[in-house]
Amino acid sequence: MSQMYTLYIPCVSTDVHSLMVFVTYIAGPTPFPEFSAVLMLNDVQIAYYDSVTWKPIYRTNSTDLQFHEEDQKDADIVFRDMYNIFKERAFYLKEHQNHTDGIQVHQRIAGCKLLYEIKPGLLQRWDALDGQNIEDLIFDIENNKTQTKMTWQPWDQQKWIRVKYMYANVYYPLCMKVLRRYLYMEKNNVLREVKPRVRLMRKTLSDSQGLQISCLATGLYPRHINLTLFRDGQPVEDNLITGGEILPNGDGTYQMRKSLVISEEEPTGG
Repeated sequence: MSQMYTLYIPCVSTDVHSLMVFVTYIAGPTPFPEFSAVLMLNDVQIAYYDSVTWKPIYRTNSTDLQFHEEDQKDADIVFRDMYNIFKERAFYLKEHQNHTDGIQVHQRIAGCKLLYEIKPGLLQRWDALDGQNIEDLIFDIENNKTQTKMTWQPWDQQKWIRVKYMYANVYYPLCMKVLRRYLYMEKNNVLREVKPRVRLMRKTLSDSQGLQISCLATGLYPRHINLTLFRDGQPVEDNLITGGEILPNGDGTYQMRKSLVISEEEPTGG
């Protein structure tokens, strides 16, 4: 029986925008800053901040100078609070958990999302120590609830009160303000849509392993895409396909490749 292979490749324009900060705190002697942070709007780097200068260094050309002073104040509030939290955590681990040797690397990913450019989403945070996840937190502004999936040490009532206050009155409003500001300033970049260029390739495998069919979709933006390979009108199962990772191109766009191996016993058909 002949088999027909077709591709279904819709690019999905996202209506969800995020402002995320990637933070690293290093306890111990290294040539790197003790504290550093990278601020990302969707997949565009906006600013860099560290404990050497304690000032945002902008990575975007559209930053309006009138906001620099305000950005400096916002950065000081958020990043110095994070710095103090990590410093206290490192001290606790050293004094109470016997972490006295070597270097400790504390990491945090935190940020907020905006849905359809109007509706605020959740504020989320993930913490790791030496590459292992130790604490997750979600703040729901609509219901004024804070949820944790895990904590690195038990939280008492005072801790809960402080965390809820900081997220409701400091972190969340600042995050949404900065997200909206830079979404407007970077709209020509982050709101653009670029359709992918698609190539379908066939390769005969050595040692009579059959034929490999690959589809490469490249040059797409934003990075959201569904690429599906159909056989006889039915989608090919995921366990038969290799690849599928979204990878960056050097020009700010993305690519995805998916491959399927067909044994020589299987007819490829038209």
